[in-house]
Amino acid sequence: MRDLVFTGFVSLDGVVDSPGGGPGEEHRSSGWVVKDIDFLPEAFSIKGEELEQTTALMFGRRSYEAFATTWPDSDDHAAYNKLPKYVVSTTLRDDALVERWGPTTILRSTDDVAELKKTEGGPIFIHGSAELARRLSEAGLLDRYHLLVFPVLLGAGKSLFSSADKDKQVLGLRDSTAYPNGVVKLIYDVVS
Repeated sequence: MRDLVFTGFVSLDGVVDSPGGGPGEEHRSSGWVVKDIDFLPEAFSIKGEELEQTTALMFGRRSYEAFATTWPDSDDHAAYNKLPKYVVSTTLRDDALVERWGPTTILRSTDDVAELKKTEGGPIFIHGSAELARRLSEAGLLDRYHLLVFPVLLGAGKSLFSSADKDKQVLGLRDSTAYPNGVVKLIYDVVS
């Protein structure tokens, strides 16, 4: 059984909208990861650690379309290029896939994701894709969260967590580190 791991930048109030300020990031506080907070390389070391564990990537359609235009040409993301990629979308067409970004498979439903989890292989990391992460969490398919929590309150915006009235979900702390710039790394396993 393969683990599905959500990795992302999140504000203290749970917003994941427009962290880097790149193309397509429309939040009024776009770029909140790099603005007003001192950059400390050690706070981002989790990204290198994740790359060592990653055997495949998963995206929702919008995140795939955003990352596929920049990551294939980015030196910072070169190691991701050959990894298998899965895009969960009911609307993305096969001819819209970026050929030079490694093997990519479109999954059309949460059931397809559940079937993928049953295959052999290591962890699949979900980058961006907050709506997908919420849907997979609600379906009981998400296994772990890798979060860098930034000391900002953004109010409105895409939230990582559902606001639906649902059963409690228990998380177990795997690792945490607080950095001098106020960023906190939190890694949680989904327990139940």
